[in-house]
Amino acid sequence: MSARVIVDPVTRIEGHLRIEAKMNGGNIEQAYSSGTSVRGLETIVLDRDPRDVWAFVQRICGVCTLVHGIAGVRAVEDALDYDIPPNAELIRNLMIATQYVHDHVMHFYHLHALDWVDVVSALKADPKATSELAQSISSYAKSSPGYFADVQKKLKAFIETGQLGIFANGYWGHPAYQLPPEANLMATAHYLDALAWQRDVAELHAVFGGKNPHPNLCVGGMPCAISLESGKQAGTSLDVVGLERVRNTLEKMHEFVHQVYLPDTMAIAGYYKDWFKQGEGLGNFMTYGDFPAKGYGDRESYMVPAGVILNRDLSHIEPVDLDAESEIQEFVAHAWYDYRDGKDKGLHPYQGETKLAYTGPEPPYKQLDVDNQYSWLKTPRWKGKPMEVGPLARVLMLYANGDQRTKALVDGTLKQLDLPLDALYSTMGRTAARTLETTIMVDAVQGWYDSLLANIKGGDVKTFNEALWDPETWPQKAQGVGRMEAPRGALGHWIVIEDGKVANYQAVVPTTWNAGPRDAQEQQGAYEAALAGHALQDPAQPLEILRTVHSFDPCIACAVHLTDPSGEEVLELKVQ
Repeated sequence: MSARVIVDPVTRIEGHLRIEAKMNGGNIEQAYSSGTSVRGLETIVLDRDPRDVWAFVQRICGVCTLVHGIAGVRAVEDALDYDIPPNAELIRNLMIATQYVHDHVMHFYHLHALDWVDVVSALKADPKATSELAQSISSYAKSSPGYFADVQKKLKAFIETGQLGIFANGYWGHPAYQLPPEANLMATAHYLDALAWQRDVAELHAVFGGKNPHPNLCVGGMPCAISLESGKQAGTSLDVVGLERVRNTLEKMHEFVHQVYLPDTMAIAGYYKDWFKQGEGLGNFMTYGDFPAKGYGDRESYMVPAGVILNRDLSHIEPVDLDAESEIQEFVAHAWYDYRDGKDKGLHPYQGETKLAYTGPEPPYKQLDVDNQYSWLKTPRWKGKPMEVGPLARVLMLYANGDQRTKALVDGTLKQLDLPLDALYSTMGRTAARTLETTIMVDAVQGWYDSLLANIKGGDVKTFNEALWDPETWPQKAQGVGRMEAPRGALGHWIVIEDGKVANYQAVVPTTWNAGPRDAQEQQGAYEAALAGHALQDPAQPLEILRTVHSFDPCIACAVHLTDPSGEEVLELKVQ
């Protein structure tokens, strides 16, 4: 067994991920991606009322705190052919897009930026020169010498006490860092600003859904009643005051994205052009589509179209049918699960099984047994092919479909950086695509908000459809899929309902697509393929591995969900 470079756990992500890299000299010859925690979610929701499922599945993740709930209600609505009012669709679009913006900004600054930004180097920066740099790339109001001097002073106090706090355990001083001290100070200051900003943005979910994280949803629409009484709460937060709070939130989102996030991405990307040449991986990209304009069932009205791009060929888009048993399948050849008919057979989610079968080494272990099973993640495939999902896939799909806003953004960005279109197929291209997608979202939300206001002013305040709420009206058996584009990529929840109860439930999440292990044909997943060939300057500090893995924004939180048979909590933790 050859020695490998091991990163476990991969930090600054949601959940538990292990990467093992087999080296050939100083380069990665083969990488192995392992989700190290079991997921039992599908068994938790069995035999429950389908109308309650969203409240369980929404808690798959506390970062993308909305998306699994949306997929859950859409799955039930699809199974029952259950339409929702236009206002509910607009509110969902607003909430999902806000989740994108919140999640992408948080990812860039708090999960990924420190792969490119040397925080300790910021102590060497000249605050005046940092201010000049910041003002040269945007009109952000805070960019004064005094502002950056104050941030530098706070940072110095952290470092001198030996307590870096949120900046602890970084590879500071690593030779792969290339930003000058002033750029490092600018990015560090914006890291701190984004902490406060994300709290403000969460208000939109609280207005529409009552709280954040995990806002309230419901099958058949949205649970927020709209009040037309000016200046009065009238028992709902969605009145004139609440709508004004939403408008203020949208303005804050737009300002920070255009004046901070986008300029910072461009500035950092300009220093790391070599990372536009590595880290692609598969060359296959898939989207399920989202943001319907004429209802969930009208796929042609989706702002983000569905499709598959194979081998970078943007001239030909393959359609995706989430109901077809021959298209989406999950395999377990290298995963710690069993299927009734054998580990080499793929199952469509409607027939999916969740039978735990751990065969790995007794923890703690030195290395995984990668010739056999080595991950708690299954291996999804589309027509037998591995796919990358996420912001890059969506931007490419919009670009390939001729979306003018996307084409202008992509072409303008590449021209500014003096790079070809092929540069998007990379680690830094993935990161840049996430930023470009965020600018698309902060511009799109205004249109949905305006449409919602117009409906309300026209007297339409309906947000819920009661037509199929009574299970007595349901068919004896039904099945459906809740598709959506989560911040990290294509998300699907498949449900089978029998006699008013959940008979089967399978969630295939974006990180399962990207981080899953090899299949029975030994095809790699997106993480494993993207890491192959990377040169590590210092195997003891594998910063290069973190850069590419973080560019996907991993979320392994889809792993651990526990409850006892009566639904009571199993464990209580108290933090002093």
